[in-house]
Amino acid sequence: MIPRRNFLAAASLGPLPQSALWPASVVTNDSLVKTPKARFRLGLVTYNVGALWDLKTLLTVCNQAGIGGVEFRTTHKHGVEPSLSKVDRLEVKKRCSDAGIEIWGLGTTSEFQSVATRIVRSHIETTKRFVELAADLGAKGVKVRPNGIPKEKPVSETLKQIGVSMAECGEFAAKHGVEIWCEVHGLGTQEPANMAEIFNHCPTPSVGICWNSNPTDVNNGSISKAYDLLGKHIKSCHINNLYNNFDRTYPYKELFIRLAMSNYDRYTLIEVGKTFPDPTLGLEFLRYYKAVWTSLCPQGDN
Repeated sequence: MIPRRNFLAAASLGPLPQSALWPASVVTNDSLVKTPKARFRLGLVTYNVGALWDLKTLLTVCNQAGIGGVEFRTTHKHGVEPSLSKVDRLEVKKRCSDAGIEIWGLGTTSEFQSVATRIVRSHIETTKRFVELAADLGAKGVKVRPNGIPKEKPVSETLKQIGVSMAECGEFAAKHGVEIWCEVHGLGTQEPANMAEIFNHCPTPSVGICWNSNPTDVNNGSISKAYDLLGKHIKSCHINNLYNNFDRTYPYKELFIRLAMSNYDRYTLIEVGKTFPDPTLGLEFLRYYKAVWTSLCPQGDN
C-alpha cells in the first residue's frame, strides 16, 4: 500500500523527476531518440479504483484529480449498463458532460473463445447491446477480451473464431459510429503473436486493440517485438501499476515514447487492482498516479 504521505506529497509537489522513475538507457533504439510531445491523455478504467463509487462520486473524484476520460466497466456501482432506459442514458451523458469527463468507452466481459457456439453467440449479442449503449452515451468504443485458449480444439481454430466473432461485432459497431477494442488478455491469447493472428481474421477497420501492458509484452527488457506486431492496431491503452514500477518490471517510458512516436492521441487508462471505499484516499491515489504518469510522458525535448 502506498503511504498516505506519498499521495499528499505527489499531489502538492507536482510531477516527479523522470530520472527517478526510469533510466534513460532503457530505450536504446536510435529511431526513438527524437520524440514528439505526448498527445495522449490520462483516463481511468473503473476496474477497480472506482468500482465502489456511485456515478456522482466517480465523476467528482475524476474531475478533482484531473482525469479526462472514463471507461465504465460493467458490474460496478456506477451502474452504467445496457439495462439503462433511454432517459437514464441521456442523464448519464449529461452528468458526465457537466463534470467535464469524457465517456471514453465501456468495458465488457464479452469473450469469444468458448467451444460452445451458444455461449459465443450470447457474448456477441451482449456486445451489441453495449454498442447500442455506447452510441447513446457518445462513447468511442466497447472493450471486449479473449480469455484463454480451450484445450478441446486447435489453437489456430480458436484464434480464428475469436477474430471472426470480433469482426461481426465490429461491423455492427461501425453502423452505430462505435469501435470495438480487443483487450490483449488471457492465458495464451495475450501472447502478442497469437493476438496478431486473431487480427489476421478480423480486417474490420472499426476493430482495434486495447493494449494492456502485460508482462508477456516484454522481451529482453523491451516491448519492441510486441509493439511491432500490434502497435498499428492500438485504439485504446490500459496501464497498470505505474506508481509502483520502481522495480522496472514494465518499460512504461518506452511504451509512452512509442505511443508518442505513433502520434497516438487517445487515452492511456489507469487499470489497477486496488479499490478505495474512501473516495478521499482514491483522490489522493489518482493525484499521485497522475504525477508519476506526467513524469514519464515525453515532453518533446528528447
